[in-house]
Amino acid sequence: MTVDRGKYPDLITPWEDEAWRSDALTWLEAALAGRGLRPAGARAVRLRPWSVLVRVPVEGGNTVWFKANPPASAFEGPLTAALAQWVPASVLRPLAVDAGRGWSLLPDGGDVFRDVLDSGSADIRSWEEALRQYAALQYAVAPHARDMELLGVPSARTVDLPGLFGQLLARCRALAPDERRRLQALRPRLARWCAELADAGVPDSLDHADLHDGQLFHPGPGRFTFFDCGDAAVSHPFCSLVVPARRAADRFGPEALPRLRDAYLEPWTGGGRTAAGLRRAAGLAWRLAALSRATAWGRVFPSSASGTVGVGPAETARMLLELLTEPPS
Repeated sequence: MTVDRGKYPDLITPWEDEAWRSDALTWLEAALAGRGLRPAGARAVRLRPWSVLVRVPVEGGNTVWFKANPPASAFEGPLTAALAQWVPASVLRPLAVDAGRGWSLLPDGGDVFRDVLDSGSADIRSWEEALRQYAALQYAVAPHARDMELLGVPSARTVDLPGLFGQLLARCRALAPDERRRLQALRPRLARWCAELADAGVPDSLDHADLHDGQLFHPGPGRFTFFDCGDAAVSHPFCSLVVPARRAADRFGPEALPRLRDAYLEPWTGGGRTAAGLRRAAGLAWRLAALSRATAWGRVFPSSASGTVGVGPAETARMLLELLTEPPS
């Protein structure tokens, strides 16, 4: 068994607790047996402040993945199972879920999109298609917004974002006095943005909040599978656009942004919504997306909540300060 701690050599997770580790591995073995699977080879453990991940080869040459979420994102397993019912072609179907303990067992999803891009086997058109498919997923699950909240997915409804902003601002201790004053002065404009976005005719849905090229599989031409919803919220769906668009622009240049935005907006056309109105809504959501992302940074194991580089108050402050930046046109 190998253990990868990445950039967190001193990280403490539940994996360090012998009793927890024994229970998790026992559950994993039972879940495999319940599916008629048997381990075959060394396990690989990946520890991060936001998850414990165990790669398990099984007989027949396949691989399965055990994932343990912190309490604040324990909804991920039940959410993934629900998505597999609502949009089965777009997500992985869990092999087993323990909602109470935040554990899930997942099949392998194939090639990660980032690896396909690095190999030169995909281009900007692939990113456009991925965003179209993700928007179609959001459109399909919008009627289940309340169901997702009942599963424990955090609520960041568009009309409630001004209140969320106030809570984040009050809790964040990493802002300089001038930064705090500038954000306080933003309150009236932010309230107007939220009201306008709520009236744009697009219902709240699933906001993945961290959909980059390492968070989706590309198992074949024209096919994409979305996963890793531990940062998700029920919010305005367009808030999901900022992360993938930025990642794609890093690779293909900022001139790709209008193409990516328009590809994402395609499934939302119709129903009286105009192209200009959708683009305006996308611009508003681009800025407001910082709120749900700032909230998600707190979803780590309790022992990782402080003192871990990259997940603390400084990251929350950085997210909030993005509200002051004009979105791309």
